[in-house]
Amino acid sequence: MTHHDNPHHDHGHGHDHDFAGGNPDLIPIRVAEPAPRHPLDPLTAAEIDRAREILVGAGLLGETVRVPMLLPDEYTKDELAAWTPGDEIDRRVDVTLLDAATGKVTEAIVSVTRGEVLSQAAHAAGEAPYGQPQYLFEEYERAAEIVKDSPEWRAAMRRRGLEDRIELAFCSPLAPGFVGRANEVGRRVIRSLTFLRDSEDDIPWAHPVEGLIVHIDLVTNEVIGIEDEGDVPVPAGSGKYTPDAVGPARETLKPIEIVQPEGPSFHVDGHHVQWENWSLRVDFNAREGLVLHDVRFDDRPVLSRASVPEMVVPYGDTSNTRFWISYFDAGEYLLGKNANHLELGCDCLGVIRYFDGYVADDHGHAVQIPNVVCMHEEDYGILWKHTEPSVVGSHVRRSRRLVVSYFSTIGNYDYGFYWYFYLDGSIQLEAKATGIVFVGAGIPGLENPHGPEIAPGVFAPVHQHLFSARLDVAIDGEDNRLLEIDAKRMPMGEGNPFGNAFTWTATPLRTEHEAQREADTTVARVWEVQSASKTNYVGKPTAYHLIPQPTALLMADPASTVAARAAFATKHLWGTAYDRDERWPGGRYPNGHQGGAGLPAYTADDRSIDGEDLVLWHTFGLTHIPRPEDWPIMPVDYAGFWFKPYGFLDVNPAMNVPESSQAHAVAGADGGCGMGDACTCGH
Repeated sequence: MTHHDNPHHDHGHGHDHDFAGGNPDLIPIRVAEPAPRHPLDPLTAAEIDRAREILVGAGLLGETVRVPMLLPDEYTKDELAAWTPGDEIDRRVDVTLLDAATGKVTEAIVSVTRGEVLSQAAHAAGEAPYGQPQYLFEEYERAAEIVKDSPEWRAAMRRRGLEDRIELAFCSPLAPGFVGRANEVGRRVIRSLTFLRDSEDDIPWAHPVEGLIVHIDLVTNEVIGIEDEGDVPVPAGSGKYTPDAVGPARETLKPIEIVQPEGPSFHVDGHHVQWENWSLRVDFNAREGLVLHDVRFDDRPVLSRASVPEMVVPYGDTSNTRFWISYFDAGEYLLGKNANHLELGCDCLGVIRYFDGYVADDHGHAVQIPNVVCMHEEDYGILWKHTEPSVVGSHVRRSRRLVVSYFSTIGNYDYGFYWYFYLDGSIQLEAKATGIVFVGAGIPGLENPHGPEIAPGVFAPVHQHLFSARLDVAIDGEDNRLLEIDAKRMPMGEGNPFGNAFTWTATPLRTEHEAQREADTTVARVWEVQSASKTNYVGKPTAYHLIPQPTALLMADPASTVAARAAFATKHLWGTAYDRDERWPGGRYPNGHQGGAGLPAYTADDRSIDGEDLVLWHTFGLTHIPRPEDWPIMPVDYAGFWFKPYGFLDVNPAMNVPESSQAHAVAGADGGCGMGDACTCGH
């Protein structure tokens, strides 16, 4: 089944980046969507278009001005607390404007409701403490045109004997990171690497032109540097993975049908979702993609807001072609703007509820991403089970979970973000990485300490995918505390006469500096978020545990520029006092930024987080040493974490879950459950 039929989906840009022609899932508005009924509803197409009208009327959106980023302006918690159904909602947007002719940047807050620009601030692009705004889709096409019109690039292709392949060349636009080059600092720069196609429908990633890098200024629209080092042959193998290349599909897999004859168990009212004990609000924006608000269990607050607002993909290769690569897929490219239109039977199975998304294009016009968020239920094996050797017998209940997810394609990589809600009060976040690994060329058979050979002459550099989840926690309210819980060995002696005993420690993390922590599997480390005012029936604070599934933190040297720019990835946990404007782990504009923005700046004052409105930032992810099995398309790799109740509830909340509806099926001739004529989950 094809992803979609848009011919402009051209897999077009570097590490993980596909922007030839922009996101093909952005389409004209099909139908008028309902007006928002709650402050936390996502932006509508009408609101985005109205914001554009206001900006044009205010003289801020002239002919050469573009819109790199348009987001909902966050409401204060006082505003949310004061609002009641039926009240007017002051709908506001936060807009970044870029004058493509001069590089001037203006940030504006626009009230769509009042029809006015509430504030504006202008600065020169690249001026400290700012980096560059997010890339425009049109800039990827313009960069490719600049490269192909460059005499220096054409000369390099001729020198390599590739002049007959110039027209089929794919010039991939890539964020430059920050390496302090004098001709790049403060400028809107993009780099371009070259890949070859054998035909118009070929997959370009398999044919890298190694060592050829073009540096482009996107304001002056000129090549400001070109590197042409080495003369490694272009790999000749195919990177195709489509049915015409791999042959007939296997016929041995029998169907698995997922049916819910009575419909799903969830109820949706606008963007408010209720499922079993859970309630939450589903939101979507151009930068973070999927955002969840007001997450409650038994109508008790658990999370005020949850999202994955940033991820960094740093490469561990020393070659001139890749040493600078450290992409920020949200902050530089916008995860939400690149989100996929999901398809039933391909991306999601079962009885599905879809939510559309609306974002602004480069000119500020509203565009729609249909079916951008998928929600469904799925079976998850055993929830609880016990067999008692008495008349009580055996009892078992099956688990299920509510799944809320979306997928984003950033160049050659594809990322899925899946929030799971369980019947026992647990929450899980799972990131799925798939797509095509970014490769370079080398001499077949040579050892490369920074990239294994995964196909003849094709070398895939080591790299990481490090995500930052932002959890605005609210365990029974906004007054929360943070503790680090470690299992602790006890030396054999008077307190441990048999040597078997162990205990645990609970260390309060009272300030932002104390709350910069690393995971430690050797002591089963978790982080406990407690209510500062509510207790359970045994008198302990109600709480949730953040349970990491730790991986390596940022592997780059602490003195490197990527460590300065992606400082959030140097710790598994950061805890901060809530501030409405502190949403970006790597800063508002990580593109071309020298570092220090985001969490290092947010925590500089070392504020108290003890009994305060607390935000957790959790780094999780993958350290990828590619393998031949990842080529030509990579099976999904998984990363994530759990957020589980710990004394938040007095008993197991899932004891009243009914038996499976399939529990009493009559056993067939090929066997059964060994219980006579019928199988049962409780007897």
